[in-house]
Amino acid sequence: MRTGRVAALALLAATAVACGAGGLFRQYEYEEDIDLSLDGTATVYVNSSVPALDALRGASFDVRSNALIDRQQIRNLYNTAVTHVRQVSFSRRSNRRFVHVRIDVDDVRRLGEATPFAWSTYRYERDGNVYVYRQSLAQAANKKVGHVGWTGREVVAFRLHVPSEIAYHNTLPGNRRRGNILVWEQSLEDRLHGVPLVMDARMETQSILYRTLLLFGTTLVAVALTFALVIWWVLGQRPRLAPSEKSRSA
Repeated sequence: MRTGRVAALALLAATAVACGAGGLFRQYEYEEDIDLSLDGTATVYVNSSVPALDALRGASFDVRSNALIDRQQIRNLYNTAVTHVRQVSFSRRSNRRFVHVRIDVDDVRRLGEATPFAWSTYRYERDGNVYVYRQSLAQAANKKVGHVGWTGREVVAFRLHVPSEIAYHNTLPGNRRRGNILVWEQSLEDRLHGVPLVMDARMETQSILYRTLLLFGTTLVAVALTFALVIWWVLGQRPRLAPSEKSRSA
């Protein structure tokens, strides 16, 4: 199931870059996507312009559009005791370079221990019949990066890919997307100035994959039983020979 989500994210990113600012998908200057599993492990995808990475997270990359950035520098930023970089790639949009990082996380509750994610606190625990996910986002670095082509309309986004049925969330109604994806947005200006953002979601304790497999298995059993009953009924309808007919046939 996670493979399908990865493919969908890759397709979304590629199409967004190809369409440009006026394209089909909304463009974000900075994005964090958390693909959460019920056991607390997660895959995090960060898609950010280089200027946004400097301004929001206090990095020191060259913000010039023609500057070369070493993949190892990105890996060094995101590789920590609690995060493990799996992939780094680059793109270009609006005369700015963008970085795309895939990161594996052993325990989402410890994600805030990694410097790039230290602006958030993460809570993930079971509460009765649901799991509770709560991420509280605080101050950004608000580092000055000069004139990089920002117009004031830039937006940042935080997404949560929920692994089971959603029981509650506090994002706007239109920000619940297909595939159990919740989206929270802020203007880049608000995020630079540390306007608080709290992301709250409750989810059922059985994964969608488990429920799908259970439904599939139940359906197979029902089909097999129906098939067996049909065979039993057909065999029961075979004409039986009378005793005299049995004698003659013998």
